[in-house]
Amino acid sequence: MKDFSGKTAVITGAGSGIGAALAGLAAAQGMNLVLADINLPDLEAVAATLGGAPVALARTDVADPASVQTLADMAWDRFGGVDLLCNNAGVVPGGRHRLVWDYPLEDWRWAFGVNVEGVVNGIRSFIPRMIADGRPGHVLNTASVAGFVSGAGSAVYGSSKHAVVRITEALYAGLRDEGAPIGVTMLCPGLVATRIYDAERSRPDSLRPELGRAQESQELQDIADNLYRNAISPEVVAEQAFTGIREDKLYVFTSDGFDTPIAERTQAILSRTNPQFASLLSLSKSDAQIEDAAS
Repeated sequence: MKDFSGKTAVITGAGSGIGAALAGLAAAQGMNLVLADINLPDLEAVAATLGGAPVALARTDVADPASVQTLADMAWDRFGGVDLLCNNAGVVPGGRHRLVWDYPLEDWRWAFGVNVEGVVNGIRSFIPRMIADGRPGHVLNTASVAGFVSGAGSAVYGSSKHAVVRITEALYAGLRDEGAPIGVTMLCPGLVATRIYDAERSRPDSLRPELGRAQESQELQDIADNLYRNAISPEVVAEQAFTGIREDKLYVFTSDGFDTPIAERTQAILSRTNPQFASLLSLSKSDAQIEDAAS
């Protein structure tokens, strides 16, 4: 896709952060918009900033296949088709710097429901219809640099994003095997100034741990606060995403600051040697330094 004017974009997680920035940029490009989020008031606030662009809003739980199917039906009913699908919704359970055995099952179920099944549900509900329509289109899946690095930290979020990487690569390969005129871009943000670490506000009551929300240590919280003061804006990331779509790039990283840990992990795999993952605390400090350098 190079010309966006008059085309239709569906964006999940559009109530804040990268999703809201994607909506703003899509509106500026003259697109019709179908915006989805679990929080309808957030969507309404975003829609009010779009300058009268054609827009439909849908309270959508991306972890629920029926909810995503309703979203697809709305898009086709309202605008007659979909040209750009942005599977963007994502969550991070609180207290992300925990050891893997310390996460309750509710954290795994919530994060994988939104981050992984949300992408799968989007693919299942939209891609067959986009293929059947036969017109050029594009899919943007929001993964993360966390899908390419590893270690003890952010085990739940990171593993969900590793899954999104594999799913997106399969989508890319499958569409090409089928000769479908649909491009695929995987957006891989590093640290971005969004509300994703306040995602607990949207956690379903049925998936709240009995012991309540986990909290970071004060040292880790201080590092995180500093990190976000220096993080790039969602608007910058949205521009990077649209550039990737125009250029039909599969991988769009928002920073090259994580290239070293990605390369070190890859080299350990290829050389069949044990990796040297950084500790939780040193990795957090390194992340802050990386983002300071990149901003």
